[in-house]
Formats: sequence, C-alpha cells, structure tokens
Amino acid sequence: MTAVLFDFSGTLFRVESTEAWLRAVLAAAEAALTEPEFTKTAQALEAAGALPGGAFPQHIPAELAEVWEVRDQTPEEHRAAYTGLSRQVPLPDPGLHDALYERHMSPDAWAPYPDAAEVLGALRERGVGIGVVSNIGWDLRPVFRAHGLDQYVDTYALSYEHGIRKPDPRLFAAACADLGADPREVLMVGDDRRADGGATALGCAVHFVDHLPADRRPDGLRPVLDLIR
Repeated sequence: MTAVLFDFSGTLFRVESTEAWLRAVLAAAEAALTEPEFTKTAQALEAAGALPGGAFPQHIPAELAEVWEVRDQTPEEHRAAYTGLSRQVPLPDPGLHDALYERHMSPDAWAPYPDAAEVLGALRERGVGIGVVSNIGWDLRPVFRAHGLDQYVDTYALSYEHGIRKPDPRLFAAACADLGADPREVLMVGDDRRADGGATALGCAVHFVDHLPADRRPDGLRPVLDLIR
C-alpha cells in the first residue's frame, strides 16, 4: 500500500458525549437547568440525533427529510439539518440551538482516539501518503491542528468542498489523485460500511473500525500498521 485514507468522525476522532456537549453550551451561555431537566434534555437531544458525529436520529421529521439527505454537501444544509433536529427539543433559550451547533465544530468538542497519533506517525515514517475523506459540512482542519495531527495529513477530501459525499467513489478518487496514488494501492479506513465501503468501487482495500467512545477503543487503529506492510 502506498497510501491510507481515513474517515474523521468515529475513526480518527470521536465527538464528546451529548451530556458534555449540552453542559458546555449551557455553561457558556450562563443558562441553567435543574439536574432532572438536564438529564431529560440530554436524552431527548441524543434521541433526536442532534449532535453531529453522535448518535444517529431515531426519527427524521418529515420536514427535514430532504435536507437530511444532502446534509453533507454544503455548510448551509449541514447546519439546517442538525439545528432542525435540535429544535425538536425545547431549550431555555432558542439561541442555544445555534450555540450547540457552533460548539460541535470546536476542537474542544473532539478527542483523537488514543492510538491515532501513533498510527499516523508510523505511517509517515514509512513514507505512506495519508488522506482524510469525510462526509462533513464544515472545515475540520482546525480540529486536526489543535490536536497536533495535521502534521501527518497530506490531503483532505471533504464532502462539502466537492459537493459529493461518500459512498460516491469520486470523493475517494479526489484524495487518491491528490496523493498521486493508484487506488489499487490504497487502504481506506472507516467506521461506516456503506459510506466508507464506497472506496472499493475504485479498487481500494477497506478496513473497518468500531465507532466507540475514545476511552473504549484504545488500539482500534493499530491493525492498520499490519495491513500496509
């Protein structure tokens, strides 16, 4: 293998819990909920799937169905989809829905998996090209910079910048082209079998990891080092 492509959320990074997300926004806004209200609200936001990178929505409201399908193709559609889900849940101030969305784009809302730096560093030492291919509606590069992982990444292929989303093979092809890599010599690493599995249409090999909280997956990326020997 001459290059490895990685998904972002659930693969290299994990977003904070819904509880931590909500608590941070309430604290910043100096807004308060009683503990029972907080628990109920966090559970409702979790069920709604309002946290990007968190739990998948248990139900997509009919009025959001169309924008949900294209949520990763533009920043505007991404924001509309997720703030729309958030607004299914009452909050003390309507402005908190936008604050929640802004919070999820903060580097503080994300943690790299424990072995991410080790694996990316080892790949770099071996001269393997590294790309990030993500379905996303905002620029994740600041997250990588804040956590010191941008130094390992050679290219980013982000859905909102190309107007296409995984599993469309064109997004993987764009990353391969940037790396100057033959797709047949590229490994795609991700947590979504449908989306990330789209790389196989180009001839890429694919390796899947489990989308778990960071502290429950300490070494899920290390098998990648064996696969590219």
